[in-house]
Amino acid sequence: MAASLLSAYDCLLADLDGVVYEGSRAIEGAVESINRAQKSQVPVGYVTNNSSRKPETISDQLRGFGLDAHPEQIVSSGQTGVELLATMIPSGSKVLVVGGEGLRQRVIDAGFDLVESSDDAPEGVIQGFAPDVAWRNLAEAAYSIQNGAKWVATNSDWTLPQEKGLAPGNGTLVSAVHTAVGQLPAVAGKPEPAIFETAKRAFSSKNPLFVGDRIDTDIVGANRAGIHSALVLTGVSTRKELLGIGAEGRPTYIFGNLIELHEKYNAPKPTKFGFSCEGAKVELLSGKVRVVAGDPKSLGALKAACAVIWGASTPIYGLDVEPALYE
Repeated sequence: MAASLLSAYDCLLADLDGVVYEGSRAIEGAVESINRAQKSQVPVGYVTNNSSRKPETISDQLRGFGLDAHPEQIVSSGQTGVELLATMIPSGSKVLVVGGEGLRQRVIDAGFDLVESSDDAPEGVIQGFAPDVAWRNLAEAAYSIQNGAKWVATNSDWTLPQEKGLAPGNGTLVSAVHTAVGQLPAVAGKPEPAIFETAKRAFSSKNPLFVGDRIDTDIVGANRAGIHSALVLTGVSTRKELLGIGAEGRPTYIFGNLIELHEKYNAPKPTKFGFSCEGAKVELLSGKVRVVAGDPKSLGALKAACAVIWGASTPIYGLDVEPALYE
């Protein structure tokens, strides 16, 4: 039997929303695949830009889906954010938190003195998302930063997936403070590499595989951190985005489902005028990218088309790409 893709790695790191679950439901194949990885003695960590919830809350949610999950497996941008802040200000310093219960607890656990107002002269400000963050919280952060406090943001995500659609994320709130103070924070979460380094240390991993659903945060971040990545097409990023992405956002692997972790990966193979994969063949002739065999909607066709377009000397905007590949 051919070795599975996962067998080449010493740890599996996964994003949560769009990879493990969507809203209140588990994504098909995710629970089975992750539990199978753990049973085969592959350490599993969950790397999330969500800093508002405690690890215990997240692991309880994952167990509700049927995963064998524990708090120590959760690596959040809040954890990395506090680590960054600790390199900027002394232990025991006053810190103002913009964010949720999980982030406040991280700050307390790190030995900082939690304060609520700029009047307390905090030496540090750490900013994360929480649904109840208000103008007053942003204003107090701005006042503190203008008075010299060091500023860390847990992440800079512009959007936050919700069941109703995409909502404004932490990046929009960080931008509001940036407008007031005229400077940018140090950023802990994806796509910055710091959170991946936290995860590697947590699991003593030298060769992890990271699985995500967002090119702009998950895949770009893994590439910046120098680790292999898989984009799973169960979340935010689309086929069209994948076809047109530059080198900084190209994943090592493309999955339709997490079950593929436990299979041999079928990589595109070069042909005379393009690539073939899983029964599909895509060619580039006279500036036209066309599926000449197989189903254009199949994963194989998408993988072959990515290989064709990414290897072309002409940028995608100069190519005529068959619409069926991305619609």
